[in-house]
Amino acid sequence: MADYLVIVESPAKAKTIGKYLGKKYTVKASMGHVRDLPKSQMGVDTENRYEPKYITIRGKGPVLKELKTAAKKVKKVYLAADPDREGEAIAWHLAHSLNIDETSPCRVVFNEITKTAIKDAFKDPKPINMDLVDAQQARRILDRLVGYNISPLLWKKVKKGLSAGRVQSIAVKMIIDREKEIQAFIPEEYWSIEGTFSTGEESFEAKFHQLDGKKTNLQTQDDVNEVTGRLKGDDFTIQTVTKKERKRNPVLPFTTSSLQQEAARKLNFRAKKTMMIAQQLYEGIDLGKKEGTVGLITYMRTDSTRVSETAKAEVKSFIEEKYGDEYTRKEKQQPAKKKNNTQDAHEAVRPTSVMYEPKNVKANLSRDQYRLYKLVWERLVASEMAAAVMDTMSVDLENNGVMFRATGSKIKFAGFMKVYVEGRDDGKKEEDRLLPDLKEGQEVQKVEIEENQHFTQPPPRYTEARLVKTMEELGIGRPSTYAPTLDTIQRRNYVSLQDKRFVPTELGEIVLELVVEFFPEILDVAFTAKMENDLDFVEEGSENWIEIIDAFYQGFDKRLKVAEEEMREVEIKDEPAGEDCELCGNAMVYKMGRYGKFMACSNFPDCRNTKAIVKDIGVKCPTCKTGNVVERKSKKQRTFFGCDRYPECEFVSWDKPISRVCPKGDHLLVEKKTKKGVHVECTVCDYKEEPN
Repeated sequence: MADYLVIVESPAKAKTIGKYLGKKYTVKASMGHVRDLPKSQMGVDTENRYEPKYITIRGKGPVLKELKTAAKKVKKVYLAADPDREGEAIAWHLAHSLNIDETSPCRVVFNEITKTAIKDAFKDPKPINMDLVDAQQARRILDRLVGYNISPLLWKKVKKGLSAGRVQSIAVKMIIDREKEIQAFIPEEYWSIEGTFSTGEESFEAKFHQLDGKKTNLQTQDDVNEVTGRLKGDDFTIQTVTKKERKRNPVLPFTTSSLQQEAARKLNFRAKKTMMIAQQLYEGIDLGKKEGTVGLITYMRTDSTRVSETAKAEVKSFIEEKYGDEYTRKEKQQPAKKKNNTQDAHEAVRPTSVMYEPKNVKANLSRDQYRLYKLVWERLVASEMAAAVMDTMSVDLENNGVMFRATGSKIKFAGFMKVYVEGRDDGKKEEDRLLPDLKEGQEVQKVEIEENQHFTQPPPRYTEARLVKTMEELGIGRPSTYAPTLDTIQRRNYVSLQDKRFVPTELGEIVLELVVEFFPEILDVAFTAKMENDLDFVEEGSENWIEIIDAFYQGFDKRLKVAEEEMREVEIKDEPAGEDCELCGNAMVYKMGRYGKFMACSNFPDCRNTKAIVKDIGVKCPTCKTGNVVERKSKKQRTFFGCDRYPECEFVSWDKPISRVCPKGDHLLVEKKTKKGVHVECTVCDYKEEPN
């Protein structure tokens, strides 16, 4: 019989840890929290120092019973929940439920699930950190006070099922404010002049730079005509050639936020998906008989870029052996500037060992696990590599006072770029831009001068990656909050994703307007950022959580009473769908459900007819030849195409079919979207048309 019981959150984590601890230890999972505030009521006594009322979570009774039974059979119980506020709170709730003294050395914490980290943690168990517990409690109670007071008000004044929260309301406001900027934007005209030039053997491109040695703004066609009218003949003289060597330093290892952003850019992962897969990699992957179950990455909720000296030494040794000594970083890397709210208890998100190369563990991972792990692994290795060295070249060429400038660059020494280059929001990849070996005084010939009219563009809508980055910069939310916040505002139908960018809905705008009017502090970025900092101070033990909650609630409660009296009722009318119900003849309207918009009869509940929203794309079904291909939405809101005679005809395609057929064999042609554009290809043979 085992001497010790270890309680973790998940079965996967239990399996990994159990392998390292041996027969004296029994490892069981609590499956997350076992106690929480009740769903049916506020659960916070505002008259008694904000005392929380905790109850056993519905469905967790059998789990708790099993843990209590197991605890009675052992000498000691260790609580090994995740190493953050939430994990500390889980440990505290378990201690209360199992009658464990929270001041006894019952808590074990590790940042990575490896044999060394686990063994070290069990050599030095500690009491439960009540500052961390208080910080989690304060956040939970604060969010409960906001959500359980404002939400019923919105149900009464607008519609049932709505909610408002500290972080989610700010996120919605940011999206709506950006939409207002876009709508108010007035485009301004400007022009550019680009030229193609030739040395006789090679050609290159340059842009208009100056007129008579002065910077000239090209705002109209007349400005352009003034420049082009000065040109005499086709000969241009190279005035200056400037060559420089530029260093480019590697990026720092991942934080939670930067991991979510990069996974969105490079892998097209939503924040929620990134965190789910990262949790799997942290808790353990079965690498086969020889290795067993191994945690592949360190804890993934962190805003620190710190890496242990042991891990750095291992990476350096790996780089020297794999790429050579010249690829190792010699100078000390400058860490990211610490913000006031940076939690440095954990390391950056990194592989537990660089020796688990992605290619060597690929067979044991799902496709998505492999892609995310490869991203984390490459980022760490690159962060310890030498800077890249770029040869840059700038050339000015002149004709009668009209100056054009050409710039070029090429990689002289790849350094860290041999392993990893950070993604860009525009999706473009960096490429060498080479110029001929030009010399001052050399004559080159104009091949073509092109005049281009442009208009300034409004600021872009937020992608998930950009919204996470902006919230982090503003100090709104914390690593663990970004993914659930973005998920919540979409489930509540306050915003929708169109072409991977957030667009506010009418409902979102109505709710925000009411919250702004009666609870302005909830939407104040500075106020919310200060509240986050105050909660961090609770974690550090320098602030009392009750005083922070009370300072907020006294003013909030007064505004709540005013809102209950003065908030107007808002009727949200269903949008007509433009067709009648085939069952009862009443008008169909658009409704918003769990999986997005659908059509429903306006005579509900007497008539419960509903229909999916489909869009005919004007293509006959290639399978049955009688139905039409329509555009549909999956449960995850992904667009696909299928026959309108489903289920009689089961034709489906993720790619959009077109009306033409393949010239090589009358097969279906579809449109494929790539980063370079849209191209047409055959679904059977190798026929392909270039991107348009």
